[in-house]
Amino acid sequence: MILRAEFTTEPFEGEGEPPAHAVAARDALRTAGLEPDFGPLGTAIQGDRQTVLAALAEVLDVALGAGAARITLQVTAEESTEG
Repeated sequence: MILRAEFTTEPFEGEGEPPAHAVAARDALRTAGLEPDFGPLGTAIQGDRQTVLAALAEVLDVALGAGAARITLQVTAEESTEG
């Protein structure tokens, strides 16, 4: 099963450098072996179920620890076509 996840961390800090909580979330995903699509309004990833779920647990932990006050998350599951 492949999972696609999109999330935002808040508060937004306007233009300029991304907030520490967003950077911490991005870095946790990279440490988990995922390459996130990191943007000003959110982050998207995809991967196998086990990897994504473990990475998202870490994202929640590190983003909250780095100052996130809210994390909005959407996850979509798709059946894998690999045999």
